[in-house]
Amino acid sequence: MGHPPEQKQATHERILEAAGALFRRQGFSATSVEHVMRAAGLTVGGFYAHFNSKQALLVESLARIMGTRRTEWFQGLEDLRGAEWLSHVVRRYVSRAHRDAEVPACPLPQVLADVMRAEEPVKQTLADGTEGMVKDIAAHLSGDARASARERALATYALCIGALTLAKATRGTPLSDEVLVAARRVAVLMAETEPPGA
Repeated sequence: MGHPPEQKQATHERILEAAGALFRRQGFSATSVEHVMRAAGLTVGGFYAHFNSKQALLVESLARIMGTRRTEWFQGLEDLRGAEWLSHVVRRYVSRAHRDAEVPACPLPQVLADVMRAEEPVKQTLADGTEGMVKDIAAHLSGDARASARERALATYALCIGALTLAKATRGTPLSDEVLVAARRVAVLMAETEPPGA
């Protein structure tokens, strides 16, 4: 006898929650289906009732994490724009707390190397999630002759991800904190536009 749809959905969510935490902590490659199901309090045999492969789990989990992260990252800043808005956004992401979290909010510093080696659907999921992030950032910025709002948004997002990744990799050294500070300052400079007629 099959499980009711609501029970199956609840189990599906448990698997995604467990996978998301493990992926953010240790990356895709170091996380097996067995690890995920054990963390969810389920047996390995039940996995394939929800996902047809580990890659399918990666795709859904990455899309979910990036969507949630996008909502959380920008929450409460809707009335701000330009350098003021970006200063808040960058400080939320490029921070010691985010660097040092046991289970980071953002998966990208942990999983980018895995995604580079992954199959096309995983890469496309990352591209789609990044596109959403960049559109939201660009909507709060202005462009000028030096760079469009989209170019500033792309550069800012890349700077944030790269800075946090490098800060995590060098944690425990003076360079790590220096990277965080420099990235926050430069990101805000990138948001500033030239006054008209400059």
